[in-house]
Amino acid sequence: MCKNISYAALGILVVVTAVSSAAQDEVARPALNAPSPEEAPYLSGIRQITFKEQGLDRSGEAYFSPDMKTIIFQAYPVGESEYQIYTLPVDAVAGTRPKLVSTGRGACTCAYFRPDGRKIIFASNHLNTNLPNPAPVKTGEKYSWPFHPGMDVFEADPDGTHLRRLTDAEGYDAECSYSPDGKSIVFCSQRDGDLELYIMDSDGKNPRRLTYGEGYDGGPFFSPDGRTILYRGDRRNTPEMLLQIRMIDVDGKNDRALTDNELFNWAPYYHPSGKYFVYVEVDHAAYAKQSRPNYDLFVMDVAGKNRTRITFDPEFDGLPVFSPDGKKLMWTSKRAGQSEAQVFIADWTAPSGF
Repeated sequence: MCKNISYAALGILVVVTAVSSAAQDEVARPALNAPSPEEAPYLSGIRQITFKEQGLDRSGEAYFSPDMKTIIFQAYPVGESEYQIYTLPVDAVAGTRPKLVSTGRGACTCAYFRPDGRKIIFASNHLNTNLPNPAPVKTGEKYSWPFHPGMDVFEADPDGTHLRRLTDAEGYDAECSYSPDGKSIVFCSQRDGDLELYIMDSDGKNPRRLTYGEGYDGGPFFSPDGRTILYRGDRRNTPEMLLQIRMIDVDGKNDRALTDNELFNWAPYYHPSGKYFVYVEVDHAAYAKQSRPNYDLFVMDVAGKNRTRITFDPEFDGLPVFSPDGKKLMWTSKRAGQSEAQVFIADWTAPSGF
C-alpha cells in the first residue's frame, strides 16, 4: 500500500463511522458490473462494496481478513481531510455503515489483519498531531503524498480496542504488514534518515533494517512462504520518483528489481500461490499529453516476466490485493461512473498456469 498515498489528486479514498440498522438490511445489493471484453479472461462478477450512500465520500486500500468475511481499509470521515481506519463485512448491503477502528484523531494509513484474525495493525500520528508535515513527495506533475513525521505503527483488536503502540522512533513509521506466521511485521521507516524497509517482531521488539538503497523504499508484503518481501523502491532517487517493483529476502540479502522502466510501478501484492503478483503501472509522462495518466492493474511472475495487463477501464484502478484463497481480487477504482473512488471486488478467473 501498504500503500500510503494521499489520493486527493486522483480523487481516491475514504469513509465514515459505525453501526447498521434493520432498514439498512433491506437495501438491495447493487447489480454486478460487467468487465470489459479485455478484462473478461481475468475478472468476473465485479461488485462494488463501498458506497457514497454508506457515508463514504471516498474509500480505498482495502485488505481481507483471514476468514475473508471482513475488509479493513482507510478513509476520510465526511468533512475531514485525513484518513482513518474502518472495517466492513464483505457481504454488507449498500446501506451498512463501516466501523471506525482507529481513534478518529490525526492521520492514519496502511491497516492489515494478523493472520490469525485476532489483531490488526495500522499507522497513525494521533499522538503527534502537532508536528509540522513535510512537503509532499511528488510522483508526477499532479500526484504526491506526505510522509507524516509523527506516524507510528499501532496494534489493536479488530474492533479497535486494546490499542498499543509498537514503534516510537522519530520520523515516519508506516506501510506495515504481518508475516504469514504472524510473528513479524515489515514496515517503512525514516528513523535512519532515508525511507527504508525494516522488520520487527510482532510485539514491536528487535527492529532491524532490511534495505540500504538511496531513495524511498515502501509498501512491503511478505511472500506466502515468508521467505521474501515484495515492495516498491526508487533507486534512481529522481524528483518524479519512478518507483520499480523490487524483491528482497527476509534476511536483507538478494535485493533485486523486477521492473526496470520509465514508468511508475506501484502497490505490488502476492497471489497466495506465491508464483505471481498483481501491481499498478502508469506512465506519469502522460501528464504532458493528457489531463490524467491511466492507472491500471497488471500481473507478473516472481521472476519479473510474463507481464500481463488486467484492467482496461479508462478510470483509475489501483491498490489491488488477492483474497487469502486466491479466488477474489479487490481493488480501489473510479469505474462505474464513480465521482470518487470506491472499493470493488471480483472473482479472479485468470487462466490456469498464471
